[in-house]
Amino acid sequence: MTENQPASLAISAALRADILAGVIEPGARLRQDELASRFGTSRIPVREALRQLEAEALVINDVHRGARVAPLTLDETLERMEIRVALECAALKLAVPAMSELDFEMLETILAEYDLAEEPAQWTACNWAFHTALYAPCNRPTLLALIQANITNADRFLRLRLSQTTGKERPQIEHREILAACRAGDAARAAALLEGHIARARKSLATAMRLSRPAR
Repeated sequence: MTENQPASLAISAALRADILAGVIEPGARLRQDELASRFGTSRIPVREALRQLEAEALVINDVHRGARVAPLTLDETLERMEIRVALECAALKLAVPAMSELDFEMLETILAEYDLAEEPAQWTACNWAFHTALYAPCNRPTLLALIQANITNADRFLRLRLSQTTGKERPQIEHREILAACRAGDAARAAALLEGHIARARKSLATAMRLSRPAR
């Protein structure tokens, strides 16, 4: 690891957090000199950090315009939710046979924290924590990385909006149904429940965004 790598990792982590939280808005320019000044580094680790975020599809690097935060539309988000079904159902089918009591206890703990969470931002964090823990036992690093990348991108649009749209009561019921199927070792039922869970969230988001548009 070079001396620039720790700095680039810290910079990419900070920028990623700002992008996902909406602090840096879609389309915003990311000027290397300004970022170097902000983080107190040379432009080299900044450049490396931007390359990492570009690999995660959070940043677009245009030869003529420089780096900017990648835009994300409702249509793209809805498409990514369709991709979630394919990737996450595949991971869950592989994960269920490998799940142990420790996995079930961790998932129960996350759902208990979800029950106590009061803010939509907390619901979103608990939701992703549950889904991440659900798929971890599949032990397929490449598949899990694809799922994480897809979630990371969609999360820019979904954060708060989906939680505010669906609330937490119905998703929690569905989470517990999925967990019960996992405990029973029924991978096919768990995957079917997961597919319905994601599909309903997608429909809720599409409906909410359509109704929120001003009438013409």
